[in-house]
Amino acid sequence: MKDRHLLSGPEPDPARDAGHPEPPERVGFFTDTSVCIGCKACEVACKEWNAIPEDGMPLSGMSYDNTQGLGASTWRHVAFIEQKLPAPEGRTELSLIEGTPTAPEPPQAPGDMRWLMSSDVCKHCTHAACLDVCPTGSLFRTEFGTVVVQEDICNGCGYCVPACPYGVIEQRQHDGRAFKCTMCYDRLGAGQEPACAKACPTESIQFGPLDELRERAALRVEQLHEQGVEQAHLYGHDPNDGVGGDGAFFLLLDKPEVYGLPPDPVVATRDLAAMWKHAGTAALSLAGSIALAFVLAGRTKEGR
Repeated sequence: MKDRHLLSGPEPDPARDAGHPEPPERVGFFTDTSVCIGCKACEVACKEWNAIPEDGMPLSGMSYDNTQGLGASTWRHVAFIEQKLPAPEGRTELSLIEGTPTAPEPPQAPGDMRWLMSSDVCKHCTHAACLDVCPTGSLFRTEFGTVVVQEDICNGCGYCVPACPYGVIEQRQHDGRAFKCTMCYDRLGAGQEPACAKACPTESIQFGPLDELRERAALRVEQLHEQGVEQAHLYGHDPNDGVGGDGAFFLLLDKPEVYGLPPDPVVATRDLAAMWKHAGTAALSLAGSIALAFVLAGRTKEGR
C-alpha cells in the first residue's frame, strides 16, 4: 500500500481518516463566477439560516461591496471587482449553464469597465490547518468531509486564525470565539442543500458530491473556452495543490489575486513532519556532542 501524507497531498477520503467508519460521499461547493450577478441572495440566506449578526451598512468605497471580506459574522462574501477590459476584443456575454449560448455583445473599446462578481466562502480544505492546530477539538471534520467549528467548545485561543491560508476564519471581538461557514451542517444532516446554494438564482453556487462538481466544472470551462472566454479557469479543484484540493472551489475569469484569493495556498502544517524530523536530528546531534565532551574531559583528567 502506498504511503499517504496525512498533512498534505491528495487525500481521497478525509472523513474516513477523521474517524467516520462509513461516511457518505464527500460534498462541496462549485462557484461559477461567470454567472454571478452580485444579487447577494447567498449572503442574506446564510445570515438568516445561521442567525449571524448583521455587518452594518458602511460605505466601503469598493463598489457595491459593503461586507468587504469573510469574517466571524460574514460567512458568505460577494466581491464586486471593477476593472478595465483586459483585451481589445471586449467582453463576451456568457451563457447560463443549461441555457442556449447567446450571441457575443458588441465589441467594447479598450479601457471600458467591467464587473467581476464572486461569492467567496470557507474552502473546507482537504488538509485543514485550522483543524490541525485547534487544541480543544472545537474544529472537527464532519462525515460529509466538511470542517465545522463548535462555538460552545472554542476557548478563543485564536491558533486557527493564522493557520488558515485563505484568511477565512476570524474571532468575534466581544468574546474571542472563532466562527466560519459550516456549509449548513444541520441542513446536510437533514438531507438538504446549504442555504446559500438554495437561494442562488443563477446557479452560480452549486452544491453536490465533490467529484461530480469537479467533472461539471471541467465541462463548463471547456464550454467557455469554445465561446472565446479563454481566461476562464478553475481554482482550488486540484487534489495535488498545497491544501490537497478544496471542498469549495471556483471558476474564475481572472487571476486569483484579482478576487482577493492567494495564488498558491499551502496548508501551514504541510512541513510539520519534516520539521520534527530535523528537530530530532538536531537533538540527537547535541546529545552526542555533550556525551563526547564528557568522555574527552574524563580522558584528560586520567592523563594528568
